[in-house]
Amino acid sequence: MNKKKEKPLVSVIIPTFNRGWILKEAIDSVLAQSFKNFELIVVNDGSTDNTLDILSLYKNDIIAVNQDNKGVSGARNRGIALSSGKFIAFLDSDDFWMPNKLSVQVDFFNTNHDALICQTDEIWIRNNIRVNPKKRHKKLSGMIFEPSLNLCLVSPSAVMIKRELFKTVGLFDENLPACEDYDLWLRISCIYPVYLIDIPLIIKRGGHNDQLSGMSGLDKYRIIALNKMITSGLLSKNQYRAVVRTLKEKCSIYANGCLKRGNIDKALFYKTMGDTWGMSS
Repeated sequence: MNKKKEKPLVSVIIPTFNRGWILKEAIDSVLAQSFKNFELIVVNDGSTDNTLDILSLYKNDIIAVNQDNKGVSGARNRGIALSSGKFIAFLDSDDFWMPNKLSVQVDFFNTNHDALICQTDEIWIRNNIRVNPKKRHKKLSGMIFEPSLNLCLVSPSAVMIKRELFKTVGLFDENLPACEDYDLWLRISCIYPVYLIDIPLIIKRGGHNDQLSGMSGLDKYRIIALNKMITSGLLSKNQYRAVVRTLKEKCSIYANGCLKRGNIDKALFYKTMGDTWGMSS
């Protein structure tokens, strides 16, 4: 591990696994930030490609950490544990930032002292072509918990978070191979406002084969996250009803998908789960 920077205000964490083909652009976009009081921690999550060769190019400009493959949650949590900044920012290794991304968010926190988390807007690139998000993907600002139940409205690459927030809501769930960010944002947004800086300061790229968001059966992991919320004791009555309603819908959709694939037992399991929670709402 390379030498840590003395008392950085912001800790930037890039988790990466076999993204040698694109990782350098992410790292370079952080090092090119107009705001300079940061440390950059890159957690190599057991890559078997040329990632180590790329990280070796940066010497003391980054903190490079290697670990056995534990998944994106384990990589992000390792970065958080090693970080020392007052603020934490994440960047997925297939995305990159505009040069003023950190400065805009630090300025936001300097003028909104009670805020614990904010995110910026983003530009979407799919297979090298810019696409416009649908209306349902529109990011909101403030108490976004209920609108976020059906669809994740927070992007890891867009957020900046005060370190103290993790002490309240916990870290990323390492038992979730996907939708781990959906799980964390729900735990945060049921209690705290998530503020939006309505300026596109990240380039969010998709369409490649190794994206977690492209995995099949993602609703299975969203159902796990919703179950956790129901039993968390954090929800108001209205939030509880909204979560149960969403859980029932997602169980029904997932059960129908299982049925189409001929997995009768799994379909029955999720249908029963949805019906059981539905009766309690």
